[in-house]
Amino acid sequence: MATASPSDVLAAALSRPPTLGSGRLVCVDGLAGSGKTTLARAVSRLAPEAVVLGTDEMLEGWRGLPGLGRSVEDLLRPLAAGRPGRWRRWDWYADRWAETRTVEPGPLLVLEGVGSAAAAYDDLVTLLVWVEADLDVRLRRWLERDGEEMRPHWADWLADEQDLHERENTRARADLVVRT
Repeated sequence: MATASPSDVLAAALSRPPTLGSGRLVCVDGLAGSGKTTLARAVSRLAPEAVVLGTDEMLEGWRGLPGLGRSVEDLLRPLAAGRPGRWRRWDWYADRWAETRTVEPGPLLVLEGVGSAAAAYDDLVTLLVWVEADLDVRLRRWLERDGEEMRPHWADWLADEQDLHERENTRARADLVVRT
């Protein structure tokens, strides 16, 4: 494993055979506030054909990490078969499921978010990128993004993401590691 730039991530993904039907799947996983969204957006600027999905919208609320892998797998399996995939968006303001969205098969899908690379669909992942940063940096970014009123969720979220990544062994499965 090595530290990687957005161009390294894209080059590594494109150097591998397709794993998601005729397309490729890059999962940008890691710790909350580590820079996963920033990296995924940077990769998409280098590959305009890429579709980027944030798995934050696929969580069933603050305690939804345990069910995320199943939601993502339900999106990916049809794409792997060359059919459109579907996922349901969580409305964080209404605190309930909202509309169902469709993703057409394409050349590059970038999933970013804590828990985006569940082992259950490892066979579909072209490239797994792990993103990490120091805890104080992550908390500062998280509060800048979500606001001070979200601080009470931080401790539960940290425990849930730690449990998830330990169970999934995500960092050890990563092809590339990015430290921000």
